[in-house]
Amino acid sequence: MKNAGFRGSSWGALFVLAASVLWGTTGTAATFAPEVSPLAIGAAAMGLGGLLQAAIAARSIMAFATSLRSQWSTMALGSLAVATYPLAFYSSMHLAGVAVGTVVSIGSAPLASAVIERIVDKRRFTGRWTVGAVLGLSGTVLLCFAGAGQGDPAADLGWSTSAGIGLGLIAGLTYAVYSWAAHRLINTGVPSTAVMGSVFGIGGLLLMPVLAITGTPLVTSWQNAAVGVYMALVPMFAGYVLFGWGLARVRASTATTISLTETVVAAILAVAVVGERLPAPAWVGAALVAGSLFVLTLPAATARYGQAEKVRASSPSR
Repeated sequence: MKNAGFRGSSWGALFVLAASVLWGTTGTAATFAPEVSPLAIGAAAMGLGGLLQAAIAARSIMAFATSLRSQWSTMALGSLAVATYPLAFYSSMHLAGVAVGTVVSIGSAPLASAVIERIVDKRRFTGRWTVGAVLGLSGTVLLCFAGAGQGDPAADLGWSTSAGIGLGLIAGLTYAVYSWAAHRLINTGVPSTAVMGSVFGIGGLLLMPVLAITGTPLVTSWQNAAVGVYMALVPMFAGYVLFGWGLARVRASTATTISLTETVVAAILAVAVVGERLPAPAWVGAALVAGSLFVLTLPAATARYGQAEKVRASSPSR
């Protein structure tokens, strides 16, 4: 079992990475339902996906209901963040473009997550995280400005892009908040299935009024309905199940930094499918994001394994 720490952290990173790839498809998928508002897309995706998570995890939620109720304030904060995130995220992409909206939303999350951990949990910024975050955030900045420089210059300088970037920052903050809340709940001994099911289930309930008000276009055509079903089942349900497994094995700040992969996937799909154009600096940014993932996954896992071996070596033999 001496490699357990290495395997656990490696699997955690891979789970978050897989979730991020699925999330990176959401902006492009939303463009296939142009008449559906971003509020309806967000409410359908996260709302229905969250309720499905709660339904699948119902037995586990009931088994750990007492533990979850004892952490009601963290549950409430995480659920409110879950409900706010998709509304801000999809509105950001609608106003600023798929590539820029995704980059700002996901790119700002690692810094917000680390600040939350520093203030609330008194965790220090590690050198490894700092290097990874600098690489990742530098890449997202390049992607953001390169993406914003495309298209109609007059539109780029108007309120639309600015509002999209502002909403992206709100999305990044709320993403960091619910990641931190879920990680904190999992650390109390509650399984990730129960935590994600309860937090996302309550968040999904909060989104139902928004879906009821804005969701009519989702049922006016088969294509719109297919987009809604895809968003709820694949990136939101399957993606957040994977993310929950990852949060059980890595810190929230590490998970949100690995999630920068979503920006690269979104940018590639925006170019290949949607027809957005990104210049050379954007691809340099993508390479920097990939470099941050290397810093934060395999090297980090090796370092933790080495520390675990030192602890075992210094412990009395049984």
